[in-house]
Amino acid sequence: MTSPRSAPRTARERVRAQLTAEIVDVARTHLATSGAAALSLRAVARELGMVSSAVYRYFPSRDDLLTRLIVEGYDALGEAVELAEGAVAREDLVGRWHAACAAARSWALAHPHEYALLYGSPVPGYSAPQDTIAPAGRVAVVLAGVLRDGIAAGAVTPPPGDDEASIAPGLLDTLGLPTGTGLGGRLVLAWSGLFGAIGFELFGHTHNVVEDHGAHFRAVCSRLATEVGLPA
Repeated sequence: MTSPRSAPRTARERVRAQLTAEIVDVARTHLATSGAAALSLRAVARELGMVSSAVYRYFPSRDDLLTRLIVEGYDALGEAVELAEGAVAREDLVGRWHAACAAARSWALAHPHEYALLYGSPVPGYSAPQDTIAPAGRVAVVLAGVLRDGIAAGAVTPPPGDDEASIAPGLLDTLGLPTGTGLGGRLVLAWSGLFGAIGFELFGHTHNVVEDHGAHFRAVCSRLATEVGLPA
């Protein structure tokens, strides 16, 4: 017997899903040509040959469309990192760490405008809703998982210190990491250092400074791995 979840969607639902995808695809191209701040539902409707009121039935505001783009961007980045890290043997902690970091960089270089939407300048007048929080944390969850497995295997010793005052309450518990140590702060340092290195390269800040960006990035990731206590 076919379950309701697997039952075929109605023709109306299929048409709506297709038009929604087309709107998002056109909006994504506008990120490259005009930037997120200039994203306009009217311009998207014009390119699709639709009246703007029709587009508003799918996305009531520009912010709703931006949120969809942001969530899809975070999810695409997170999936790329998860797949790369998941392909490495579980006992190879350093290999998993480097695979995750390299996948984040590769995705950013392949999708610079989407990366800029996620980690570039804030869009004036836009405030990200709660819907973006979980997708935004997918990369950090992967990195935390490497550390969690390292602690369980006895290969990582949480550094001394106490992050209770600086780390959001409950964050380490959510990630399955020990509290009352300096690990939380070091993980945040590694997470921000990873995306800082990617952003500096992508936005041109290290051009004429770094000759081999691939080699430099690998060195950065190695230093970050050491910082969080992964074995050399």
